[in-house]
Amino acid sequence: MANKNVIIIGGGVIGLGIGWQLEKSGASVTIYERDRAGRAASWAAAGMLAPLAEAHTEEPELLTLGSKSLALYPQWVEELEADAQMSIGYRVEGTLIVGLEADDTDQLRHLFAAQQELGLDVNWLSGRDAREIEPALSPRVTAAIYCATDYQVDNRLMVEALQHAYKTSGGVLHENSAIEKIVVENGIVTGVQTQDGFHETDVVVLSAGCWSAQIDGLPDAIIPPVRPVKGQMLALQMEEGIDIKTVIRTVRARYPTSVYLVPRSDGRLIVGATSEEMGFDIRLTVGGMFELLRGAWEVVPGVYELPILETWTGLRPGSRDNAPILGKTPIENLIYATGHYRSGILFTPITAYEITKLILTSETPKTIIPFQLNRFLR
Repeated sequence: MANKNVIIIGGGVIGLGIGWQLEKSGASVTIYERDRAGRAASWAAAGMLAPLAEAHTEEPELLTLGSKSLALYPQWVEELEADAQMSIGYRVEGTLIVGLEADDTDQLRHLFAAQQELGLDVNWLSGRDAREIEPALSPRVTAAIYCATDYQVDNRLMVEALQHAYKTSGGVLHENSAIEKIVVENGIVTGVQTQDGFHETDVVVLSAGCWSAQIDGLPDAIIPPVRPVKGQMLALQMEEGIDIKTVIRTVRARYPTSVYLVPRSDGRLIVGATSEEMGFDIRLTVGGMFELLRGAWEVVPGVYELPILETWTGLRPGSRDNAPILGKTPIENLIYATGHYRSGILFTPITAYEITKLILTSETPKTIIPFQLNRFLR
């Protein structure tokens, strides 16, 4: 079964990850990417691997998927770094979720209770305890939750590593090459149409992020319900006295934007992110930057002196229920791997391994059954 021909639409971390795993299993894979590979949501991300910090009681299946993918990360990092011959900046210092005011502390307690109910490995800290872990935290920080097992990876290094590993394994990558149409005959996908003509294949994987719903050729009923959700972000240069080690996230009951600060091994500090329903608008705004800078300054006052290195926006692919869409569709040999929303980097290993299994065996792995397209078709 391994010598299948597979076309993947979309060359972000999801498409590259699936392509790399399929090539290693003996399939022949071609990826078509509308722009530069990995330079959309994958490049804009912060690289947080945070199923515990993002845990909500109403989404137990999403928490399970995130926790399983996080558990795969050590294996994923070892395999990818070996194949790509480079580091992907995997760090295991944990995550602090902090509050500054009484309302924030109430919200933190609510989150902590929910996390405990789910049996998660989290600890309640006083403001003083939190400052022992991160001395740069504001004296106004009153309480914190420490998620020791919420980690991070440098998503941009992961993009570069996946591209290298995929190509080295024999994968073909066409950049700046948009798919004009997915070609379906008698309920079976037969290939794709690009500006160069028709390309026949055994399997098509749609992993085009927030552009997944834009590609022609699919019956209306099965167009994936994926939309762009804009996030504005910036990077600062850490200097002496502001040497943050853990990921810091804020809970702000009275502000529209809770921020996170993600320290990189190269001394950059990533600050994100707004969450805006603005279609495909990728403009930076004064309001967006102001919210991020205010949020970062309130929790780590020392950022006031730091240089700004870069500002950018990304478009997260959000599905109708903000969970990924994975697996088979009513069209034979058409597989979806899209809609990963805020957790694309976290979900990359489990998506790549499970979609590869599905393509090679035609059996849907149990892990991804709750995330199939059919949940929207009932």
